[in-house]
Amino acid sequence: MFNDLFSLKGRVALVTGGSRGIGKMIAAGFLSAGAAKVYITARKAGPCEATASELTAQYDGECIALPIDISTVAGAELLATEFTKREPKLDILVNNAGAAWGAEFDEFPESGWDKVMNLNVKAPFFLTKALAAPLRAAASAERPAKVINIASIDGIFVNPMETYSYAASKAGLIHLTRRMAVKLISDHVVVTAIAPGPFQSDMNRAARDHGDEVATRVPAGRIGTDEDMAGAAIYLASRAGDYVVGATIAVDGGIVYANPGIKGSGWDSE
Repeated sequence: MFNDLFSLKGRVALVTGGSRGIGKMIAAGFLSAGAAKVYITARKAGPCEATASELTAQYDGECIALPIDISTVAGAELLATEFTKREPKLDILVNNAGAAWGAEFDEFPESGWDKVMNLNVKAPFFLTKALAAPLRAAASAERPAKVINIASIDGIFVNPMETYSYAASKAGLIHLTRRMAVKLISDHVVVTAIAPGPFQSDMNRAARDHGDEVATRVPAGRIGTDEDMAGAAIYLASRAGDYVVGATIAVDGGIVYANPGIKGSGWDSE
């Protein structure tokens, strides 16, 4: 009954923003769990292809680069077109690509609002919509297809940093996850989200460059590791997570739910 509970053997996944940071952690985790193919996308072709080659060399499965900018609906549709040229079915979609912007309230620019909202909220919706056919083709009652949105703990609690559009976008993505789950569960497509806390990435420079300092403000006493993020994603993507529908899991060392109070800033995820 419990054999292969966390296995992704033979499955095909697509991870946006997969060339680095949290996206790369998840792509590597999927390959380690037996995924046959993991497609990764990013704006920059060089890093995307380099990561694909690196991960293919490390694991039995294949990592394939599809470098495309998905910040527009046209870009999302292009990615879906390129994917469906290669694969008839998509078992797992991870909407990880994201952006952040910080500025004081009185100076916050419209460009910093639109860039973040377009990539963090609009893109996950329209990419999932564009890939609905291969997701539905892969899905069955016995083995649902999965959509995993990468939100942030900033969408659950208020970060002291002035990242207005980022916080709003991630809160919106958490609610969008629930709304999409309502629609797609009848097609045996399970939609969930992960809300990361501090992990080393180019977006989270505090955790990347000052991990020991940030760790003092995490109840678990450390920042997140590759295994922490990959483990949560594998759980949701595998048979183990089939009955988890519409939920957002905070992977944050206790910042949101086991913290006696906010003792500083720097939680910004991804």
